[in-house]
Parts: sequence; C-alpha cells; structure tokens
Amino acid sequence: MDQHGRKVNPPPSGYKNHRRNMDNDTLSVNPKRFRPSHSPHRADPAPLSSSASSCRALSTRRQLYEKPFPVYKQPVEVGSFSLDSERRFFNDARQIRYFVEPPSRPDFNLRDGYKDRFVKRDDSIKEKLDHILRWILANKSKLESRVAAASSSPALGVDVVTWRGHLTKLLTTPYETREGWLLAATLFRGTLYLSEVETEASRRDTENRTERHQEMMYWGYKFEQYLCAEDMKASPDPGGVVNTNEAFCTVVQTKLADHKLLFSGEVDCRDRGTKSPAAPACYIELKTSAEICTPKQRSNFHRFKLLKWWAQSFLPGVPRIVAGFRDPDGLVVGTETIHISQISHLIKNEYNCWKPTVCMNFCSEFLSFVRTVVREDSPRVVHLFSWDPHQDVTYTVHRDSSYCFLPPWYVEGMGSPH
Repeated sequence: MDQHGRKVNPPPSGYKNHRRNMDNDTLSVNPKRFRPSHSPHRADPAPLSSSASSCRALSTRRQLYEKPFPVYKQPVEVGSFSLDSERRFFNDARQIRYFVEPPSRPDFNLRDGYKDRFVKRDDSIKEKLDHILRWILANKSKLESRVAAASSSPALGVDVVTWRGHLTKLLTTPYETREGWLLAATLFRGTLYLSEVETEASRRDTENRTERHQEMMYWGYKFEQYLCAEDMKASPDPGGVVNTNEAFCTVVQTKLADHKLLFSGEVDCRDRGTKSPAAPACYIELKTSAEICTPKQRSNFHRFKLLKWWAQSFLPGVPRIVAGFRDPDGLVVGTETIHISQISHLIKNEYNCWKPTVCMNFCSEFLSFVRTVVREDSPRVVHLFSWDPHQDVTYTVHRDSSYCFLPPWYVEGMGSPH
C-alpha cells in the first residue's frame, strides 16, 4: 500500500493543539446549522413541554461543515478495564491481547469453530454506559485529582462521557444514507452523558438477520483469534473458543474544539515489541473485508468501508489497522496494514469522497448543539436526539421515563444530592 502522506492543509489525520479563531466558537448558535423544526421525533408518548429553544434542529448537510479541521488534541489514555467471559467488569488489563504478525500467505479459515466453539454475547441486554460508569467510580479519586481548582469545572473535569462507538456514528453521519440513530443525553454534575438508544429499524434488522449474516459477523472475531496471543511470548490459539463477552477497553481523554471528552472503546490487541510506544499508540485494530478484485471494488472500499474504519481508530488515537481480505467462503487470501495517517492520501483521488474535516466539524457542532439545548442538571431528565438519513437532527425531552440511563448506584456513588 502507498505510504506517502498527503500534503494538504491541514492533514486530517493529525492531532492539533493550536487555538481557533473566535468566529469559530463551537458554542455559538449558527442559524445555518441550528434552525426551527416543527416536527421533532417523538419516541415517548408524554414528553415534557418544550421551551422555545427545543424547536431548533441541527442540519447535517455536508457543505456546512467544509471548513478548517477543528482542534483535536492527541488522545491520552487515562485507564483501561476488562470484561471477562461472563461479561463481568474488572478494573485492570487482564483481557489485553498481543498482536502476532500474520504469514505472507495466511491459511485462515474464518468459518472454523462457528458451529462448535462460539459463545456469543447476548445482544438483547442493553448495557448502556454501565461499564464506563463502573470505571469512573473505580477511578473517581484519580479523575477528580486532575480537575482544576476552579469552581466552574465539572466534577469529573470533562464535558462529555460516552462510548467511542457513539462518537463514530456522529463522525459518519454526514455521509450515512441507510441507518439513523437515537442518542439519549443527560446532564449530571456538569458533565454530559451520551448513550445510544436502539432504533426500531435496528431492532428489526437484528431480528431478521439471516444465518449467513450471523456467520459473517463471527468471521471478524475469528480473524482476531488467528492474530492474537494471550501473552507476549505465546502464539495464537485458533483452536480455542471465540467468546464475544470478553473485551479489553481503553479509556481516553481528549478535546475536540471546546469539548473535553472522556470515552471508552474496545481494543483488539497491542503491539508486543519491546520498543512499542505507550498506549494508545501501541494499539492495533483488526478488520476483515471482502477481497478486492477490481478498481470499482477498490473505490467502494475507499469510499464506504474506510470511512468507518478511519473514524473508529482516529478517535482514540489507534495508529494502524491490519485488514484481512477474504473470499466468499471465509478464507483469508491476504492481509494489509493500513496506517490511519495515510488514509487521507488513499482517498484523495476518489470523486466526491468523504472528508475527515466534515466528519470532525459535524461532531463538534453536534456536541455544541447538545450543550446548548441540555440545561437542566438532573439524572431524571433525558433529551432524546434523533436523526434519520437526509433529515435534520431533532430532539424531545423526557422526565422520569424509560430513557433514563444513569443507574442509581452511579448517581449515589458520585455523591449527588438528586
């Protein structure tokens, strides 16, 4: 793969710390992006009556976000946690795995073990932010010690807490044409918590998955098994059980424009070299995709799949992806290393392709929109933000509803008066 960086202004895959101009302040309301909406999505039969500000909507039109790349600070890992074979939380790195280079001609059968060595996580259990919240409580003193003495600082010293996957959906929204989303937002002790809510369309898709589709989802996990070892000196064990309950998650802190972010995401493995950099730069993402045989297939790979791969890895600062390209029977025919910093170069010749700056600017503007709207600091109040392809982002407000997602044990553990 071509490893030459793209010399444009600025490299969208870089992390920057410089100050923006005041006229780009993300907390200001831009009427071109925030506009009245008379038909917000109402998923609750009895939402709160709306104030004047709740009639606003956020546009997702790409051209509105074609402006300079926003400041995005180098993500810093502030912790990690593990989930074991029964999905139990541990405040340590026991589930970390180590990357082993694949052979030049891999002999990986991704179908192996699907029928007899596969333990699938129960997708019907909605974990919401629970694992991140457990990590926050376990590391509360460490987090609070990082907070400046200023009384205006949130208790955690961050503006937003969420999963990396939720932010990935926001980054890809301006280019998404098939799947909408619902994000629940709650302001608690000065910090905004964002948790995804399953859409009706997503629920139907899950229920109607074919056996072939379910097996192909397994293939990605099986590919990881071929390339990951449980300790630095071991070899992969492709004859073992694939258990998707198990996970190692990094917790990173960064800043996008004016938004201080704390989020967590699952990590596939880390480099096991003795001179490997510190986390998150030592982490590696593993992916599978159909083999590419024609220029059209290569173009589609760049235009669609690389968008989500880039967003997922760029956010936490994971520098590279190792991709396995497989045939229709699940046999890996080759592997390729894709450096996140080079993706902008790979897509530069694609007509009307996605732009990293649009992705990041939309995410920043969405967070500004949410912080402008969500004012009441209470775990009992949820603003439900809704988006469908080719529509604006709208929202409804709900008190003491089924959308509440901060559990009592977290609210009490944070010492809230609520």
